[in-house]
Amino acid sequence: MLARSALCPARAFASRYPPAILAPCSTAAASFSTCTRPSKLQQQSQTPFCTQQRAVPSKIAARNASTSPSTPAAKPTTGASALTWNDFFALRRTRRRIGQASSGISAIGVTYYGLTFMINNGYDAVLSEQLGGFDPMMLMGLSTLGMLAAGWLIGPIFGNQVFNLAYRGVLPEFTRKDSAFFNRIKRHRVDPSVSSLANPPPDYYGEKIGSVAGYRRWLKDQRAFNLKTGRHQRGQI
Repeated sequence: MLARSALCPARAFASRYPPAILAPCSTAAASFSTCTRPSKLQQQSQTPFCTQQRAVPSKIAARNASTSPSTPAAKPTTGASALTWNDFFALRRTRRRIGQASSGISAIGVTYYGLTFMINNGYDAVLSEQLGGFDPMMLMGLSTLGMLAAGWLIGPIFGNQVFNLAYRGVLPEFTRKDSAFFNRIKRHRVDPSVSSLANPPPDYYGEKIGSVAGYRRWLKDQRAFNLKTGRHQRGQI
């Protein structure tokens, strides 16, 4: 009887508070545990979520990299087109030498083939008769001089072509500087109308200029000429 009376309060408590109500309390108490190290079950449950969160930015970065417009690479600047004035004067002197050599070769070639053609076809005697018995030797001499002059004038045409082919890499810059140099020569050279035999114009076309220092000497000569003739030109390079 005593044991039965002692179990009655326990049965009444169990019937009033079933185990389903008491179970959440135990889990809540476990969640507020002071243990800082997570259990293996919690690590396994949290790991996929963390890796999924970390993988998202990489996908976004890859997508941005694929969709972003590619910027063209900057072209390296080359200093090969930079032509100084001293280099320009050196090339100008080279062009003049090539022109002179071409003129000499052209003059010799034209004279040789011209005289050969005249002698083989008998044009020297025909021309001598048409000119009223002109001396054939004098006629051949004058013809030789004329052919030499014609060949010398034709030579620079071929010389310029050779120069353009040999220095085609710097040809645009050389042409621009050549035009600018000629404009400066025209602007600063003296007036030849006031020249005389005692005071000739100093290097009117600037052919003797071979460097920057030579151009400065040319300017001094022009000023000296203007001082002698009483003419003063304004403007400096």
